[in-house]
Amino acid sequence: MQIIDGRKIRDQILGDLFARVQALPATPIFCDVLVGDNETSSQYVRMKERIAHSLGIDVLPASYPESITTEDLVVEIKRIAAVPRMAGLIVQLPLPEHINTQEVLDAVPVSIDVDAIGHEAASRFYADQPEFVFPTAAAILAVLDTLKTDLSSKHIVVLGHGVLVGKPVAHLLTRRGLRVTSVDSSTANPERIFADADILICGIGVANFIKGPMLKPGVVVIDAGTSEAGDSITGDVDSASLSETASILSPVPGGVGPVTVAMLMKNVVISAERLLK
Repeated sequence: MQIIDGRKIRDQILGDLFARVQALPATPIFCDVLVGDNETSSQYVRMKERIAHSLGIDVLPASYPESITTEDLVVEIKRIAAVPRMAGLIVQLPLPEHINTQEVLDAVPVSIDVDAIGHEAASRFYADQPEFVFPTAAAILAVLDTLKTDLSSKHIVVLGHGVLVGKPVAHLLTRRGLRVTSVDSSTANPERIFADADILICGIGVANFIKGPMLKPGVVVIDAGTSEAGDSITGDVDSASLSETASILSPVPGGVGPVTVAMLMKNVVISAERLLK
């Protein structure tokens, strides 16, 4: 079974982005807003900030106490968005339960909504007039493109219909004219669909949900689901059970995740090129 190295794909993308940042007439700024003191969220923010710095992008730190209100956080989002050279503004999720998450996300101007999850950005994406592509969905397509396989004859099954993974990746694949079947909790007899998949893309966040015997030999599995298991991250796929079934696996961690961060930074660079040139 071939294991896809997402870090290698990430580094190739970042190398191209570094050159594009160096060609800009000014230095763009990126901001990842953090609310509260969740250590996992803090680690993700630090990682994204570190990669932004490595590309020559300035970072504006923005952290707020868990007690902040929706109204005050929206004010802060609008203040940050007005900073000169601000090319990418995202909000680290999840937010505390008392905050209206969608209201906060919608406060990010669509021109710098590099996560593409505000209402306007998402609407433009599904109208095929996107400012930006959802980073995880873009990462999954980038991983598929490295396979150098003709996808036109393949049955691609997407497990999950979430706003960050399943729904946008199914849309992108369908727009390519590919045969795509989406499976969610309402799908009847999902086992039959899994067994027919040539390519399975998972994004439900349920640890080890997919087992090798559920799939046909030679299947390609792209795992984009994440669940916390103690101090580690686990995917939707029980990778140990795939050794005799799958021909290719994009694992968790180390598969789609690193490429997603690269695609986020690609959106920041696209924004910067529009803003600064």
